[in-house]
Amino acid sequence: MKLTLKSFLPAVGLFAISCQPPSEQPANKPSITPNSWPEITNQSKPWTRWWWMGNAVDKENLSYLMYEYADAGLGGVEIAPIYGAKGYEDRYLEFLSEEWLDMLRYTIDVADSLDMQVDLTQGTGWPFGGPFVDADHAASKLVTKEFDYMGQGAFAQDLTWEDKKRPELSPELIAVMAYGDNGQVEEITDQVSTQGQLSWEAEGNWKIMALYNGKTGQKVKRAAPGGQGYTLDHFSTEAVNSYLDVFARAFGEDTPGIRAFYNDSFEVYGANFTKKFLDEFQQRRGYDLKAYLPQLLGEENNEETARIKSDYRQTLHELLLEHFTENWTEWAHRKGKKTKNQAHGSPGNLIDLYATVDIPECETFGSSYFPIPGLRRDSADIRNVDPDPIMLKFASSAGHLAGKPLISCETFTWLGEHFKSSFSQMKPEVDQAFLAGINHVFYHGVTYSPKDIEFPGWLFYASLNLTQQNSLWPHFKSFNDYIARCQSVLQAGKPDNELIVYWPVYDVWAEEGNMFKMISVHHIDDWLHPTAFYAQTTELMEQGYSLDFASDKLIREASVKDGKILTHGEASPAKALLIPKMEYFPVKTLEGAIQLANEGATVIFEAVPEHVPGHFEVEKREKQLAETWSQLQFNDQGEAAIGKGKIVLNAQFQHALKNEAIERESLTDSGLQFIRRAVGDDKYYFLVNHTANTIDEEITLNVAASSVFLMNPLTGESGLAKSHRQEAKTVVKVRLESGESLLLQASAAETTSADHWTYRAEAAQTVPVKGPWMLHFDGGGPDLPQDQAFETIQPWTANGDKKANEFSGQATYSTTFDLQKTEGKHYLLKLGKVYESAKVWINGQEAGYAWSIPYQLQVGKYLKDGKNEIKIQVANLMANRVRYMDQQGLEWRNYHEINFVNINYKPFDASTWEVMPSGLEGPVELEVF
Repeated sequence: MKLTLKSFLPAVGLFAISCQPPSEQPANKPSITPNSWPEITNQSKPWTRWWWMGNAVDKENLSYLMYEYADAGLGGVEIAPIYGAKGYEDRYLEFLSEEWLDMLRYTIDVADSLDMQVDLTQGTGWPFGGPFVDADHAASKLVTKEFDYMGQGAFAQDLTWEDKKRPELSPELIAVMAYGDNGQVEEITDQVSTQGQLSWEAEGNWKIMALYNGKTGQKVKRAAPGGQGYTLDHFSTEAVNSYLDVFARAFGEDTPGIRAFYNDSFEVYGANFTKKFLDEFQQRRGYDLKAYLPQLLGEENNEETARIKSDYRQTLHELLLEHFTENWTEWAHRKGKKTKNQAHGSPGNLIDLYATVDIPECETFGSSYFPIPGLRRDSADIRNVDPDPIMLKFASSAGHLAGKPLISCETFTWLGEHFKSSFSQMKPEVDQAFLAGINHVFYHGVTYSPKDIEFPGWLFYASLNLTQQNSLWPHFKSFNDYIARCQSVLQAGKPDNELIVYWPVYDVWAEEGNMFKMISVHHIDDWLHPTAFYAQTTELMEQGYSLDFASDKLIREASVKDGKILTHGEASPAKALLIPKMEYFPVKTLEGAIQLANEGATVIFEAVPEHVPGHFEVEKREKQLAETWSQLQFNDQGEAAIGKGKIVLNAQFQHALKNEAIERESLTDSGLQFIRRAVGDDKYYFLVNHTANTIDEEITLNVAASSVFLMNPLTGESGLAKSHRQEAKTVVKVRLESGESLLLQASAAETTSADHWTYRAEAAQTVPVKGPWMLHFDGGGPDLPQDQAFETIQPWTANGDKKANEFSGQATYSTTFDLQKTEGKHYLLKLGKVYESAKVWINGQEAGYAWSIPYQLQVGKYLKDGKNEIKIQVANLMANRVRYMDQQGLEWRNYHEINFVNINYKPFDASTWEVMPSGLEGPVELEVF
């Protein structure tokens, strides 16, 4: 295979973070020349999770696939070993064996030769665990035995507890407590013999509770050969260090040349405890949790219970942060590697957990509703909760405020049913992620599938199935080029957000329900949507404010420079800190906010903080909170001057911001959404139209630019926009049809020589490309249908041709047409409806791809006066061929573990599907303007 790749130099400095990860690039970030795209690097290209099924990898196929991925425009792979296909066990390699490590190192060598990079899941399947996790270090849970005692003689009980099925997981007794009817609490652990026999005498009515460090018994999900075993106890330093030592021994002194170690979302179900938890709790919270276990474990909901649960959940967070996340990141840095982590799903403060690692990673799960006309969203694909940009912003906010240049996203997880996801559906989803601050896309994903495996190849049950077997694969590079152009800008410079909004995590920790609260993507209806924080941030963003979310820790550690809040040396300063209404607010966080104001910052409260979180010395701390707040002297406008800055109390954030002359971007009034980056003296805007209508108007930018350039990430075209200065702002003309996106560079530099942007105008003429059309099937299967001819263009599934209905692949429509070309006019080729991606040639020249709504291309430079030839290659979905295979009873899904399931985790069966429309529906026409 011939490969033509360019070796790119890094465009921006990366990873200047507090705990000093390996340095790759210079700290000085070069500015971008006006009217030019930033250089594309392997980090600005999209990456993918790469499932090694059964670790059944070999050098020939590794090389073949890596070249395929490089040709398709991928910048890197994240290796994730999982279960394998049945019948190929002789190819399996044991995880971390010498043979497996040899394949890993070979992959890295090939990647280096292709200017790609490699990340590695530090384990197999998920979460962390395996055969090297012994029972003592396995995920733990608090379990109890309870007894009633009426105070009549001595109470004796055998407290030994053996798990007969798994003796190694037998719970370990750690304490015995007695709770009396009159509120008495006694610890009677010392009344238990070494053989586990309790003997105790007392009077009255008592409930006796024996506490055990139990084990969840959870094993690694979807484990690869050599990776099966118990899940790790993430809350234990000893367990985590033991786990990391396995990799240190396997790698020896020569850690493979990966970029980063990766940890998937926290899915350690029921892991609510660790052996030393009670001691840790008392040290951190100031009281003995054992005295309050009935409240923690009971179903009663009251103020005391909420406070105890908050303390319990905060302690779990701290153990996860310190014993696992910080510990793991420091270990990786000693190896010269970075860490990439998904914090969601954990019981912790997501912002602090994300901020601790080098590359915070969120995920999109399911499909979103967009009012884009013609965008397909199958009813069967709709999940219980749509992807929410606010959820994505927890990762990007942590990254922005902690000075992390890359914010990654596991993208398109269960976007739709297998074999039915198109580029047109992916584009608005990934645009929404970009708007939320993501700039490093990871597909979910690509499966290692050897050349000798017939269609549809080896597949992972929860994958987008973007493999070389996918009928869309020949057009995949165009989609990847779009993402690379977007990310080249979104990775340049720094985020440019003017506001920081505090996330009241203590309100989440105090919520009723199970004591173990996983803050996950799938339950945002519970812990996120009903909050004032969500309402305020959503409204602010809709009104045109740019913001990041901050934790208590980030606020307490922030400083002020020139009246702006700085959370990290590599972060952009913010104009104000906003504190939404909440129930619980720590005294130290209030003191931190006041200190920021004292140093010159503006801090805006929606409401007076009334309560402190937690149970210990509540009255004393409530008094401290009230006294601290009472020191602020507010005037009639709700402003309290303090030091160089001020505290503002205003129930309407928008009014307060207006009073402080902190302006929103009014461009959102048009319906456009945006995210902004600062690159030197320039500002970049990524604009997206997710409304149902075309937006064609002048918008105002909050920047005084000397020139403005528009950049089309679909095509790479750019040009000088129509713009003018208006005091300290800039007015610029834009036009985006529904579903379109645009990059805008507001430059401080004067530009005297540049091509002007071509704006769409009302069509002076519409020229139909009538045909007759010929259709030739280029490649795919199960068989190539016969050529077809149409007087009027239509999908190849429209005429009842059985072979065409079963076909997945690529087919080319062609015709000729006469055109009287007019000098100075622009010609827009409109393809109507495309199922699903089109590549266009005009007069033998490649004119581009059309795979997203609206399906259209500027083609004037390829047209000529007189007769013109047009060819349109359309790639359809895999769905129709898989439907045929299931109708024929052909065996193609035969895997260990979960095998292959549909979007609802039921056995997959495509035999009853309707035929998916495939090809070109049109109308095909030229719009002249």
